Amino acid sequence: MKKNKIITAITVTATVLLLAACGKSSSNNAKDLTVGASPDPQSKILKHVQPELKKEGVNLKVKVFQDYVLPNKALQSKDIDANYFQHIPFLDQWNKKNDGNLKNAGAVHLEPIAVYSKKYKSLKDLPKNATVLVSSNTPDYGRVLQIFKDAGLITLKKGTDITSANFSAIDQNKKNIKFKTGYEPKLMPQFYKNKQGDAEVINANYAVQAGLNPVKDSIAIEKSSSPYANIIAIRPDEKNNKAIKKLVKVLQSKSTQDWIKKEYHGAVLPVK
Repeated sequence: MKKNKIITAITVTATVLLLAACGKSSSNNAKDLTVGASPDPQSKILKHVQPELKKEGVNLKVKVFQDYVLPNKALQSKDIDANYFQHIPFLDQWNKKNDGNLKNAGAVHLEPIAVYSKKYKSLKDLPKNATVLVSSNTPDYGRVLQIFKDAGLITLKKGTDITSANFSAIDQNKKNIKFKTGYEPKLMPQFYKNKQGDAEVINANYAVQAGLNPVKDSIAIEKSSSPYANIIAIRPDEKNNKAIKKLVKVLQSKSTQDWIKKEYHGAVLPVK
């Protein structure tokens, strides 16, 4: 009887140790995934899905970047596993300029670019020779042109590809609006507050960071049919990375998309 008790105790102890080891192994096998992102909304959206990804065995780490220059460099050099800050026209232009080969792993949301003004209440109120300040982010120029075209203030030359267009594509400019470019994107909200132009064009992420709501505070906003949805960008060697596939799936899930709608009240629009 005593021998049987000893054997039972040894068996129980071994079982406990095995279960503990399995638990430890499972924790250790969680896949680390580092994603570079703009502060808002990208990093906030990523942090929102961290718990869900944890359940899927993915330990998501978010590295915040304050500009549009470093995230692709960090991805290309393998300092991060993916990034989330750009749309496809921006990615295409970056690849072309930098001999890169970064890829789109999936679209998540649209940050509607918008026009703001402390002086006028609509685009049609802009006077002749008005000055509109635009950032140095050239892939966004087509978006700006589309807004002014939709308002009937300009026409574009025949055959213009809006995703690669710049201001030389303007055919008719009824009010001789002057588009001044070359400013750091993150400075645009400050220019707006200082009334440095008759109007300023601001990307939604910088607008949100400055306490602006593109839907409520702008005088004109990009339409939701825009092809400029923000994407998860990856290197080609990671196209079969299961952790990245889980990330994209969770970001595109209905629960995450519903959260985006509720959190940003139209300032950030989920992809459909």
